[in-house]
Amino acid sequence: MSFDVTAVRRQFPILSEIIDGRPIHYLDNGASAQTPLAVIDAVRTYETTSRANVLRGVHRLAERATEAYENARSEVARFLGVQPMEIIFTGGCTAAINLVAYSYGQLLKPGDRILLSELEHHSNIVPWQLLRQRSGIELDTLPVTADGRIDLGALPQRLTNKTRLVSLTHVSNVTGALLDVRAVVEAARAVGAKVMLDGAQRAPHGPLDLPALGIDFYAFAGHKAYGPNGIGVLWGRPELLEAMPPFHGGGSMIGRVTFAESTWAPPPRRFEAGTPPIGPAIGLGAACRWMGALDWSAAHDHEMALVQRLMDGLQEIGGTRLLGPASLQNRYPVVSFMLDGVHPHDVAQTLDGFGVAVRAGHHCAQPLMDRFDLDGTTRASMVPYNDNDDIDALLAGVRHAARTLR
Repeated sequence: MSFDVTAVRRQFPILSEIIDGRPIHYLDNGASAQTPLAVIDAVRTYETTSRANVLRGVHRLAERATEAYENARSEVARFLGVQPMEIIFTGGCTAAINLVAYSYGQLLKPGDRILLSELEHHSNIVPWQLLRQRSGIELDTLPVTADGRIDLGALPQRLTNKTRLVSLTHVSNVTGALLDVRAVVEAARAVGAKVMLDGAQRAPHGPLDLPALGIDFYAFAGHKAYGPNGIGVLWGRPELLEAMPPFHGGGSMIGRVTFAESTWAPPPRRFEAGTPPIGPAIGLGAACRWMGALDWSAAHDHEMALVQRLMDGLQEIGGTRLLGPASLQNRYPVVSFMLDGVHPHDVAQTLDGFGVAVRAGHHCAQPLMDRFDLDGTTRASMVPYNDNDDIDALLAGVRHAARTLR
């Protein structure tokens, strides 16, 4: 059965908006995806029928709110193939990585090493640099191949018996390249290192089986996965979370507090200090439930057909270069390109005049731009609600930019 993109699009009210007489062709999903009615309704229901603080109240609204909040945790856990109490709600993917850098980082000592790559988002670089300043750990870096993949051939040289953690992007937010997780885990285990994945670009494309991946930490952002802003997820192996000290202090994360000392609640409460992002968490639970109901085999085929249509069309436009894998194998629907002689921001502004929303710049991946000696790229990122009209509008805009801006 073919993928019914029209039925999917009907679930996203914003896609029917008209701006300046043009329909929206939203291809900036790698920055933030749109939200379906199921998510909007879940948040509205909480705000209008159950709004209260969670965990401590005994009145009925508080009990409703707590039930909805914990149900959201269960939905996220089901989406990832793990247990609910292994799920920590954070303020976003960046917050989740910072949590690991601070809390797991406190278990490290000077001279311990963490392995990253040139492909990483700044959110998977800067927290580790801050840890290096605090604790004296060292950072190593995997290079990137000419086609925009992490060069796993360099693993034997970069991994040492002092490597404690390998933290890599699951899918690149610039090239769309999918990481060979099995190869990374096998190499890391050989030296006793843990593995963390930044799943911000992978999570919006269907359920995961984290135990099968064999990793130790996984992070992703709600706003890229059809959920609200201000919510993210960290999953960690229970024995690691239990060994980690808290990141923030305050309500909810304590066992007992005296002026002499305080004790901590078990995970995940230990890492959810204060009032959590209740409404956004409930919305993310609804987003995970919505994603779980989609036929992702058909959806992924649909997404990759759009990628092929876009890459073919761009290669027909003179002076256009692609950054990333040339084939559809082991990649996800992110396409970055350069138009010779035209700044990526000018391309994006031209596309906006065609109703097309894309991202332009370094995409919070400046080391990768340095690797390829680029100021930036124009990036289109697709999800199941995108269709051929979106791609064709983008190509029309790029053709216009090639004619008028060079």
